[in-house]
Amino acid sequence: MLVTFRTPAYSDITMFGDVALALIQHMGHSPTVPSAIAAEDVPQALERLRAAIDERGGESLPSAPEEATAPDVDRVSLAHRALPLMQLLEAAEQAETYVMWDR
Repeated sequence: MLVTFRTPAYSDITMFGDVALALIQHMGHSPTVPSAIAAEDVPQALERLRAAIDERGGESLPSAPEEATAPDVDRVSLAHRALPLMQLLEAAEQAETYVMWDR
């Protein structure tokens, strides 16, 4: 599954479902797809995501099944995976607009 994040203030961002759902939970929302964040709730979601990155940014999120058995595959940290979504949230906050996600 792929999840696409959308806002009028930024380009769409598409992520693998497991990564997107983990980041949605870090923003303080239930991992429901499709869903959205109202414009007035974007700053709080961004702050929660930043706090999660500060706390757990060096951890890796679940990898793709084919990577799980490969011993020499580099893992991508939570901080790196969250960066595009954080930029989208920052743009939405600045433009005072909503963020939504769907499949």
